[in-house]
Amino acid sequence: MLTLSKTIRLDPSAIREANLCKRFSAEDLEKIGAHVHAGYLHDKASRSKWERRTQAAMDLAMQVSKEKSFPWPGCSNIAFPLITIGALQFHSRAYPAVISGTEIVKCRVIGADETGAKTERAQRISTHMSWQCLEEDPAWEEQKDRLLINLPIVGSTFVKSYYCADRRRNIHETVLAQDLVIDYWAKSVSSCPRKTHVIPFFRNTLHSNIKRGTFRDVSEEPWYGQPPASRGDTGDARRDNRIGLSPPPGDETTPFLCLEQHVDLDLDGDGYAEPYIITVEESSKSVLRIVTGFDRPEDVERNTLKEIVSIRRMEYFTKYEFIPSPDGGIYGVGFGVLLGPLNESTNSLVNQLVDAGTMSVTGGGFLGRGAKMRGGTYTFAPLEWKRVDSTGDDLRKSIFPLPVKEPNATLFQLLSLLINYVERLSGTTDPMVGENPGQNTTAETMRTMVQEGQRIYSAIFKRVWRSMKEEFKKGYILNGLYMPLRKSFGQGQDALREDYLGNPDEVAPAADPTVVSEQARIMQAQLLKQSAAVTPGYDIEEVERRYLRALKVEGIDQVYPGAKKTGTPKDPKVTIAEMKTQVEMAKLQVEQQIEMAKLQSEQQRFAMEMQEQIRLNSAEIFKIAADIENARETLRGDVQDRQIGMLNAVLGLAKTRNDMMIKKLELMMKAMEMDNAASESGNVRRLEGAPRNRSANAGSQAPAAAAA
Repeated sequence: MLTLSKTIRLDPSAIREANLCKRFSAEDLEKIGAHVHAGYLHDKASRSKWERRTQAAMDLAMQVSKEKSFPWPGCSNIAFPLITIGALQFHSRAYPAVISGTEIVKCRVIGADETGAKTERAQRISTHMSWQCLEEDPAWEEQKDRLLINLPIVGSTFVKSYYCADRRRNIHETVLAQDLVIDYWAKSVSSCPRKTHVIPFFRNTLHSNIKRGTFRDVSEEPWYGQPPASRGDTGDARRDNRIGLSPPPGDETTPFLCLEQHVDLDLDGDGYAEPYIITVEESSKSVLRIVTGFDRPEDVERNTLKEIVSIRRMEYFTKYEFIPSPDGGIYGVGFGVLLGPLNESTNSLVNQLVDAGTMSVTGGGFLGRGAKMRGGTYTFAPLEWKRVDSTGDDLRKSIFPLPVKEPNATLFQLLSLLINYVERLSGTTDPMVGENPGQNTTAETMRTMVQEGQRIYSAIFKRVWRSMKEEFKKGYILNGLYMPLRKSFGQGQDALREDYLGNPDEVAPAADPTVVSEQARIMQAQLLKQSAAVTPGYDIEEVERRYLRALKVEGIDQVYPGAKKTGTPKDPKVTIAEMKTQVEMAKLQVEQQIEMAKLQSEQQRFAMEMQEQIRLNSAEIFKIAADIENARETLRGDVQDRQIGMLNAVLGLAKTRNDMMIKKLELMMKAMEMDNAASESGNVRRLEGAPRNRSANAGSQAPAAAAA
C-alpha cells in the first residue's frame, strides 16, 4: 500500500487542475514514482510469456530467418509465409470495408422524431465527426491502416482517444498491444485498475510540456541533463532485427521512455482508490504529471455524508479484438497464436525437403585406399574429364557413394495437408484469393463458395465495427467537453457544441458490418433500387443516393441534385393518353368536315393522305411508348436510364410532328369551308389544291426532318 506524508483534497479545483504534482512533497512524489514503476514491472513480468509468443508470431509474419546449424551449417532456412498471407488477406478486405467513402460516422435516432429535429441534429453530428476523422486528423486513416495489419497477427490492438490541447483537436492514436501493459487480473479495459502506456518522448517534447505547465519542471534533475541510455529491451531488439536496424549509442536525439499509468490510487486518504493518470520517466522514476482520471465533478458519486462512493472513470483506450480469447483472457487471439505452431511445422517440413534434395543432388561418399587421386573437392563441368592414377576397375571398387534417399513423398503430402488446413483456418482458400478452382465450376457454385468463405470475415468485421462504435462514443464525449460553442469546418458548415451534449449512445458506425466486399455492397444497392422501383413507399431519392455511394461516385449532389431542383418529369403514360385524345379528336373533326363539306375529289384525296400520315405517326408513338415500358422491365442501371432518355427524346419529336400535322389539317379544313362558302355565294374560285398543298406539306415537314 502507498503511504504518503500528506494527502490531497479531491475538490473541483483539483479535478480541473492540469498537474497535481505541486500539491505533493518531493518525498511523496518519489514514493508515487517508485509505486508506479513497480506496478509497471509487476504487470510486465506477468505477461512475459505472452510477449515472447507475440514476438515469435511477428517473426513468422515478417519472415525473419533464424540462425541454423543443423543438420549442417548453411542448411535450408526457409520461412513459409502462412501468417503473412492470412494477415494480408484480412487487411485487403477489412481496410476498404471499414473506411468506405466519406460518411464514416453516422448517428442513429432513438425514439420518436415528429418534428425532424433529431434527424437534423444526427446529420450534423455525422457530417462533423466524419470530417474530424478524415480531414481534421490526417493520421486517423493511417492509424486505422496500421491497426488492421497488426490486428490479425497479434489478436489485440488498442486506440487511445484524447483531446490534445497543443493541436486543439481530438486524437485517436493506435497503441500496439506490446506498448500497453495491462494488469494481470483485468477482465476488460474499462475495469482494469492499472494499465501503463509506454510512450517515448523526445527532449523537445518534454521541454515544451514543461514550459506549458503540463509537466513538472525537472530541468534541474540529473537524468534530464544527460542523454538517455540506449534501451536493451528484448522486444525492441527483436523488432530491430526484423526490420534490419540496430540502436545507436544514446545521444541528444534518443527519446526518453515515459510510463503513462492509468491507475486507481488513494491519494486523499479516504480509503477509496480514485482514478488518476500518472506520467513517470522510466529510468529515474521521476514523476512528471499527475491528473485525475475523470473530467467532471458530477462523475463523483457521494453519499449523504459527502463521502466518495464511486467515480466514473474517463476511459481513454478502446480495444480492437480479432478473436476473443476462449479462456476469457484480456488479450485476443490472432493468427500468430492460431497458425504459429502450424507455420513452424510447415517451415520444418519445407526445410527437410529442401535439405533432402540438396543431399540427393550433391551426393558424397567414402573413398578407399585403392583410389589414387589427390584429396580435396572435385567439381565437374560438362564434357570435362579428370585424370587419376587408378584404373577404372580399381576406381569403381574404391568409391562408395553415400546412400541418400530421394525427398520423401510422405513429407510432401503432410506439407500439403498442413497448408490446406491453414488456408481453411485463415480463410485464404483458392476462391478467396482470386484463383479459379476449376474450369467446370458454375457461377452459382462459385458465388456460394465465396459467400460461405466470407463468413469468418463477417464475424471479425462485426467486432471491428463494435470497437469503432466505442471509439466514436469517446470522440462524441470529447466534443461535448472541449469543442468550442460553434466551429466552422468544410465548405461553410458549422458544428455546434450543444449537439454533443446529448446521449452518446446515439453514435454508431454507418456501414453494414455484414458487407465484406465491393461486389456485395453494389449488389445490395442494386436490389434495393429494384425493390423501390416496383414497391410503393420508398424514398426514391435516398435509394438513388445510396446506389451512387455504393458505386463510389464523387460529387453526388452535383450529379443527382434530386427532383426538388430538377422538377418531376412528366409520366410517359399521361403523355401517351393526351396524344390518344388529340388523335381521336382530330379524326372526328376530319370525318365531320369531309362528310359535311363534300369537297372536291382532290381535296378529299389530300385530306385522306393527311389522315393516313397522322395514323402512321400515332402508331409510331404507340410503338415508342411500348419500347419505353419494355426498357423499364428488362433493363437496369445506367443502361436503362440512357435507353429511356433516348426513347423519350424520340417520343417528343414524334409528338411535335403529330401536332404540326394536326394543325395543318385544321388549316386545310378552314380553307375548305371558305371555299364552300364562296362556292355557295357564286364566287367560285379555282382550287389550287394538290400542287399548293403538297408544297406546303413538304415545307412544313422539312424542319421536323432536319430535327430528326
